[in-house]
Amino acid sequence: MPQIPRISESEWDVMKIFWQISPATANDVIAALSDDKDWKPATIKTLINRLLKKKALDFYKEGKTYYYTPLVSEEECVRAESASFLQRLFGGALKPMFAQFLKEERLTEEEIKELKQILDNKKDRQ
Repeated sequence: MPQIPRISESEWDVMKIFWQISPATANDVIAALSDDKDWKPATIKTLINRLLKKKALDFYKEGKTYYYTPLVSEEECVRAESASFLQRLFGGALKPMFAQFLKEERLTEEEIKELKQILDNKKDRQ
């Protein structure tokens, strides 16, 4: 499996756009983020360049326009971030993390049913 780059919170915001629309230009990302972020276009272009250096994005050029595409999927990045988080905070142990979240969070009946279904499915596959 290829090395999944560590991306910052701001870079996540940019990657989310590329995961939704790809290929996309820097201007596409600027337009997509304009409602949520008060970032200058130069900031977004800097984040895109960082993602290129980290090999999270690739690009091709048509005329004077650069089009960017993700080299890693959202699922791969979520999986890598989850594993990193689990390792850093809980020494890689899932049970203490899961127990901590369940103690701290209020869950609706629907969320509890969904979690039970996930656990039942996991049990059936083992």
